[in-house]
Amino acid sequence: MRRSEVLAEESIVCLQKALNHLREIWELIGIPEDQRLQRTEVVKKHIKEEGETTILQLEKDLRTQVELRRKQKKERKQELKILQEQDQELCEILCMPHYEIDSTSVPSLEELNQFRQHVATLRETKASRREEFVNIKRQIILCMEELEHTPDTSFERDVVCEDEEAFCLSLENIATLQKLLRQLEVRKSQNEAVCEGLRAQIRELWDRLQIPAEEREAVATVMTGSKAKVRKALQLEVDRLEELKMQNMKKVIEAIRVEVAQYWDRCFYSQEQRQAFAAYYSEDYTENLLQLHDAEIVRLRNYYEVHKELFEGVQKWEESWRLFLEFERKASDPSRFTNRGGNLLKEEKQRAKLQKTLPKLEEELKARIEMWEREHSKAFVVNGQKFMEYVTEQWEMHQLEKERAKQERQLKNKKQTETEMLYGSTPRTPKRRGPTPSTPGKVRKLNTTTMSNATANSSIRPVFSGTVYRSPVSRLPPSGSKPVITSTCSGKKTPRAVKHGANKENLELNGSILSARTFKGFQI
Repeated sequence: MRRSEVLAEESIVCLQKALNHLREIWELIGIPEDQRLQRTEVVKKHIKEEGETTILQLEKDLRTQVELRRKQKKERKQELKILQEQDQELCEILCMPHYEIDSTSVPSLEELNQFRQHVATLRETKASRREEFVNIKRQIILCMEELEHTPDTSFERDVVCEDEEAFCLSLENIATLQKLLRQLEVRKSQNEAVCEGLRAQIRELWDRLQIPAEEREAVATVMTGSKAKVRKALQLEVDRLEELKMQNMKKVIEAIRVEVAQYWDRCFYSQEQRQAFAAYYSEDYTENLLQLHDAEIVRLRNYYEVHKELFEGVQKWEESWRLFLEFERKASDPSRFTNRGGNLLKEEKQRAKLQKTLPKLEEELKARIEMWEREHSKAFVVNGQKFMEYVTEQWEMHQLEKERAKQERQLKNKKQTETEMLYGSTPRTPKRRGPTPSTPGKVRKLNTTTMSNATANSSIRPVFSGTVYRSPVSRLPPSGSKPVITSTCSGKKTPRAVKHGANKENLELNGSILSARTFKGFQI
């Protein structure tokens, strides 16, 4: 065989080895099959170049590609190692399992990208849990300081005393932290409730015992807060006041009775309900009597709080009802038309508004009371009476009062009319006149009846101190005399008129004569 043929065969063998080596590298670094085909096609094109690359140039190119692939393999391996270290650190802090990836092979670009995203998610989780941990820790420390509590468990010491970076941010630990905080907050709330109860007891005893302001200021520093020392100081003050209370039994009981009476009013207690608490009227001021009053005031407070909304509704109705009655009274007062400044218009608007809102309020109260009665299986009473019956009774009494007032006005008007028929209408003071020449008297006509004005004035003036009454009706004759009746109006004086002078006018009203029998009670 010729030497050239031998070299050609060796070149083919070398090319085949190079291609096989390339395929091994591609497979090692995880190049997919489609990319392998593309790269093989590129190698084929290089071999078939028009420039007819020499074997040495081809070897050089292949070596360059192999070096590039080795560099990529090293970089990917290094990045994989870094990501694995970060994953391990984060998983230890978060108490989470490690990311699963084959560390013996070269990862693909897609695998590295997924690993990066996973590590980024772990970092976000760590930051979120760290923030929650720091926030809960701060609240736990504040609660412990408020309660003067020293960490007594290993977990509490890890939370409060150890480095924050060393704390395991597992879900279990975060849940345990939240549970510890809730327990401390419950204890704090209970302590605050106890302290507030002691303060309320102190204020109540201060008011009952009428403790001066100077003495109250001495304990003002413990009237806020709920620490152990504050609670102890409050308890000491309560004990002191309780002892003082026993020494001032009568004074304390009388103060409680004032409060009891106030709650009776708020709860609309009837007289029978008030008298049922017999201790209220006892004058034997003993510790037992004080206990009875304490129990009663507690019962009344609870009773009022349970039914507060209903009692406030009833109170609102009572106020609206009183205002409505006041407007009704003003509406029937004739003097209201003499007011100025627009008050009458305002009152009428308020009165019209009340006439609309009052029935609506009654309907709302009725619905709430019916619901309450169904829930409690008993009647809701106001002043010992069912509320709606009480409301109905108030309206009925109002209508009766209006009818009575109407009848009184009618009776008054009737009496006034009768009086005017007897004695004339509203009096009027006559003008004074100087001496004038004597002139004939003026004649006044009324319903075809003529009378002498001058004669009547001269006789009436001395009797009514100068006041002249002009009346359209006839007057009764003096007691014991018979009435003088005339059927015509002749203008002449009757014998009775002559006998008594001109002080009695003989008038005929609408063509008829008033009979003395019309006026009862007069002896004629």
